[in-house]
Amino acid sequence: MNILLAGASGFIGRHLSAALLAAGHHVRPLSRRHGADFSQLHSAQHWLPHLAGADVVINAVGIIAEQPGQRFASLHTQAPCALFDACVQAGISRVIQISALGCDDSAFTAYHLSKLAADRHLRSLPLDWLVLRPALVYGPGSASSAAFMQLARLPLLPLPDGGRQLVQPVHISDVVAAVLQALAQGVAGQSVDVVGPQPLRFADWLQTIRAARGQAPAPVLAIPPALLLALLRVGRHLSPLLQPDNLRMLLASRAANPEPLARLLGRPPLSPSPQLFFHADTPGESS
Repeated sequence: MNILLAGASGFIGRHLSAALLAAGHHVRPLSRRHGADFSQLHSAQHWLPHLAGADVVINAVGIIAEQPGQRFASLHTQAPCALFDACVQAGISRVIQISALGCDDSAFTAYHLSKLAADRHLRSLPLDWLVLRPALVYGPGSASSAAFMQLARLPLLPLPDGGRQLVQPVHISDVVAAVLQALAQGVAGQSVDVVGPQPLRFADWLQTIRAARGQAPAPVLAIPPALLLALLRVGRHLSPLLQPDNLRMLLASRAANPEPLARLLGRPPLSPSPQLFFHADTPGESS
């Protein structure tokens, strides 16, 4: 298939591009590195030249925090909605949207609400759409994984409420496999949560990362969330990941049923193992 991949230079996009090419598809990558400014692609007319010859469109554009020139409304809502409208005009029916776990009626942060708006617009169009909603995605090359690695290596883990929040991390190879299986099977008209096999406490997730690094478990220091939120109002200027809303999303304890993903993959999603933290491929596969 001829596939337009928006967001091809991001963490998920890079892994998707490599896997699609390996599977014999033709990929037209689109990203800032490929000369595309998504903040300027806010009408269907802007997108139509990029769609020539495409059979499938995959949107993997996403940011975890706003920066100058990169705003949630622009990149998560306006540009994707224009892209989806352009697909209708160009007669491209198959569209896969990479959204995020929590983009549903319970959404409350600007990050989730901006992606949810695009998801809803896509579902309203006469397209063979598929919305994939990954949880925290880990694997080599992930900025969030690198940040958690840094946190996990501390001799004492200062965590909100002792890290009792639930997370359900999914390996990048399962995200990629979900897209490949959806293309092969022609899956459409569904919203699938792409999650790990079971939820973990955030503290246990960090201890799992420590084990992958060959480190013993570390003691946990419970920090009041209100104090951490106050600290992040200063820390957000130091790193895009240190945003108060990111902590609020963690405190919301998102978890989901892994069975729909297992049906799509034809197997259960992968459980964390030391190999998976440092390799992009499913064990037993080559890159």
